[in-house]
Amino acid sequence: MKGALCIAAAVREGELKAIDVVEATLEAIERRNPELNCFTAVTAERARADALAVDHGLVKGPLAGAPFAVKDLFDVAGLPTLAGSALHAAAPPATADAVLVQRLRAAGAILVGTLNMDAYAYGFTTENAAFGVTRNPHDRSRIAGGSSGGSGAAVAAGLVPLARGSDTNGSIRVPASLCGIFGLKPTYGRLPRTGTYPFVDSLDHLGPFATTTADLAAAYNAMQGTDAGDAACARIAAEPISMPSGARALRVARLTGYFDRYAGEAARSASRRAAQALGATDEIELPEVDRARAAAFVITASEGGERHLDTLRRHYDDFEPLSRDRFIAGALTPASWYVKAQRLRAWFRARVADIFTRFDVLVAPATPVSATPIGAEWMELGGERLPLRANMGLLTQPISFIGLPVIAAPIATTGMPIGVQLIAPPWREDLCFAAASVLEHAGVARARTT
Repeated sequence: MKGALCIAAAVREGELKAIDVVEATLEAIERRNPELNCFTAVTAERARADALAVDHGLVKGPLAGAPFAVKDLFDVAGLPTLAGSALHAAAPPATADAVLVQRLRAAGAILVGTLNMDAYAYGFTTENAAFGVTRNPHDRSRIAGGSSGGSGAAVAAGLVPLARGSDTNGSIRVPASLCGIFGLKPTYGRLPRTGTYPFVDSLDHLGPFATTTADLAAAYNAMQGTDAGDAACARIAAEPISMPSGARALRVARLTGYFDRYAGEAARSASRRAAQALGATDEIELPEVDRARAAAFVITASEGGERHLDTLRRHYDDFEPLSRDRFIAGALTPASWYVKAQRLRAWFRARVADIFTRFDVLVAPATPVSATPIGAEWMELGGERLPLRANMGLLTQPISFIGLPVIAAPIATTGMPIGVQLIAPPWREDLCFAAASVLEHAGVARARTT
């Protein structure tokens, strides 16, 4: 499938009909989804109606005619919001779309369905006990990553040019890395979460997946703006990204220490290639990253466990088995641990802010390794054997812990895909895009679709 902006341009110029794009998309989903298991629902009739509205000139916008799909924690009118849990299958359907779905449709994009995920967004592999495993389009014996695995796989498979996901501890960046596409986790509070099922309120972010930086920017621009329904959404003006941003001079450093120690050779090589292409001459370490990640775990478990405790009491046997015990442990976390974790968070945020007085962008691997076999329980890193499902987010978790904007960029390779994180100071998504654009134009970053 062409990119979203290419489709929109062809529809605008009369070279394509939106209804034909939608029919081709629905045919591709019907043919390929059984082997990949990206979608939990397909909104065919609604998509056809929206396409006809575009073709009749009733809906216009920069993305008019481009299909998209959303992780199944976004409300979609007429469907129950599953959040990856069979317990929600019988819930009343949503009465309205999530705010970001509304905004994309206002830009002319056409919703074609909802996408598989780890239950309650607590996981990095999208091996869902109720709705099945989402498979990596580049090797169907391997994971697509998570928790937004359906979103990453759907874009990498060419089923849709755009998808929406959420990122609490790495759930956009991990699938983007493992599936070989671009993903954006904006600054915490940049995009409203109104109309989505929450996981950890103080860590949840929403963002887009795409195959080019231009498409990623177009989707991000369409979703910007404050909303009173999300108390954490910052009351700041939208700051649209202009693409291409050109080869602007950036002060870039590569993160080492923790970020090399917990990265395999392919991941380290990807971060070195990206840093070199961006002209980085410095390699630095973040202070106390191990402790920051541990504190992020405490906050995640505590807030997530508290949210689901009542459901766990009433439906223990029916609760997703891969996250059940972790939520229970989180609910039992002493309050003093949570307070200490929040204090460390403030300290870590201040130390990293000091680093950003010297640099515009920090480069780090996005995942420790490329996609692992479905069902794998362990991975080897530097001679250390680590549980896989909890640790695929080793390198993303310390960054989302303090809400920084990040683009996961796919680094061109002949093996399984792997990506890097392009990390900027708060509210400077433009710097993430500038770095990603430089890598894309240099051929160092390139999406791979099947």
